[in-house]
Amino acid sequence: MLQILHAGGGSRLVKVLMLIVALGLPMLASASWWNWWDDEEETGGSTAQGARDVIFVGNNWEGMIDVIDMASHERLGRINGIPDKQKRVTQIYLNPVTLLFYEAIKVFIGEGHHQYVDDMYSSNDGRLLIVSRPSFADVVAIDIASGDIAWRFAVEGYRSDHMAISPDGSQVAVSASTGKVVHILDVQTGTEVGQFPSGNSPHENVYSEDGERIYHASIGHVFLPLDRDPIKLKGERVFQVVDAASLDILKKIDMKVKLEEAGLANLSPAVRPMAHTPDERFFYFQLSFLHGFIEYDMQEDRITRLAELPNLVPDMPIEKYVNDSAHHGIAMNDAGDTLCVAGTMSDYVALVERGTFEYQIHTGVGEKPYWVTTSQDGEHCYISWSGTDQMSVFNYASGQEVARVDVGDHPQRIREGSVPEAWVEDQGSLFLP
Repeated sequence: MLQILHAGGGSRLVKVLMLIVALGLPMLASASWWNWWDDEEETGGSTAQGARDVIFVGNNWEGMIDVIDMASHERLGRINGIPDKQKRVTQIYLNPVTLLFYEAIKVFIGEGHHQYVDDMYSSNDGRLLIVSRPSFADVVAIDIASGDIAWRFAVEGYRSDHMAISPDGSQVAVSASTGKVVHILDVQTGTEVGQFPSGNSPHENVYSEDGERIYHASIGHVFLPLDRDPIKLKGERVFQVVDAASLDILKKIDMKVKLEEAGLANLSPAVRPMAHTPDERFFYFQLSFLHGFIEYDMQEDRITRLAELPNLVPDMPIEKYVNDSAHHGIAMNDAGDTLCVAGTMSDYVALVERGTFEYQIHTGVGEKPYWVTTSQDGEHCYISWSGTDQMSVFNYASGQEVARVDVGDHPQRIREGSVPEAWVEDQGSLFLP
């Protein structure tokens, strides 16, 4: 098996086999059979005394998480999101099915790189950092003080993806890309509280402010070049509103139908990152291949406007877009009047006035922006520049960059949280590369 995967002459055959498996056709073997070796020792974590407000930046290809002070934007230290890498990789290589997916994620999704850290949230007390790890198909809780794994949860299927944390900090929702479900996990223990079904490639999750609903979207098989293909190779792509308590599907929206009703049948129905107004009436959805976003009125259940932003790579075939993402990252300030948008393929960040959709474009800052998060004070947005390994801080009011921080290899998700103050003190003598 190893010779097949690494032989140059068989690379085309390998890619075909990866595609067949990734599309969900019958498995060669049951993955659960191979779990006999997984004797993970969970430490249960330690108790944090005092906490520091920080920004976490997950470096997808490196597996490290940079920790940045929320107030000064000084880089405080780093957390290893894959302390068990050797064990996980060994386990993967002992199972031909998981090995096939491990390599498929690298080839089809990771731009030739394994995906070690996708998303992360800290527990309310700053004790644990919950991390989704796509290539390892799991979610782990890292005890921040010790760096050890407190608990590990293997998702259904072979890849984990975006997460969301409940407003009270008690649960995380994690998308299982090939499992077609979203798991709800207890933050402190990693126990599965429940799950709900999704379409193909479950992706973004957002909790309502009151914690009563989960807004969720599946994006289909983004590693395939076709979009509105007649034989539906992209799979099912839906937007769902889920009851956070019962996990019942309250609303299931076929965005293809809604786009046709709005006269926008030429756009992809795959909902990517999203933002919403403070009252959660209007949602702003990025779509695959779209340089811009749509406005959706939840009360009237229809698309109300289209925001078209500049395409600075007009000669680039859409097949070259990274995982179908013309844009990937959108957030709104607390006032609800300005959106911060990552123009991923065009290498810009845009600040967009919600009422008129007038915009300011900032180019020359970095390359391939891949995520946007609004700060806790609601006055700034954080942007990850995955191509140039930096994070920017932009002020919504002035529209200007106020800070830039060097981070690790291919930063993606950015989240705010906390770490133990004692951990910060321990980083004092640490050399930060």
